[in-house]
Amino acid sequence: MLEKYKNLPLRNGVGIVILNKQNKIFVAKRIDNPKNFWQMPQGGVDEGEDLYDAALRELEEETSIKSVSLLKEVEDILTYELPDYLLGIIWKGKFRGQKQKWYIMRFNGEDSEINIKTKKPEFFEWKWESNENLTKVVVPFKLNVYKKIQQEVNDIIFKK
Repeated sequence: MLEKYKNLPLRNGVGIVILNKQNKIFVAKRIDNPKNFWQMPQGGVDEGEDLYDAALRELEEETSIKSVSLLKEVEDILTYELPDYLLGIIWKGKFRGQKQKWYIMRFNGEDSEINIKTKKPEFFEWKWESNENLTKVVVPFKLNVYKKIQQEVNDIIFKK
């Protein structure tokens, strides 16, 4: 990590795993990173906002999805650090990474409910991905977070 950024705080955030009826996971490609990397919905928490409420808000803002039920709140706070090439660029240079509370939710609606062409779109393409492939499609600096999520989802799918 570049020396001048090491004292920056981590941004408070939430992440959402959306499982469909076939236990596939919603992933999308970011508009600002059109390479072949996919991510799950995630975002920042407003001052004083409840974390679960923030997750529902972010989910709707990014995907238009409302038809969900909570399966599990991931116990740990998961963190990642930005790579050097993004430090000082995203989040107006105020943070060195994120600490996130993750929620695993069941999508109870139909695919027609999903609309990523929102007021402030973040994604340009989406798909349902298998949990086993989740860590193969993520941007490398979020890999540790996605490995943990993959384990948590397996616990649900295989009822451990």
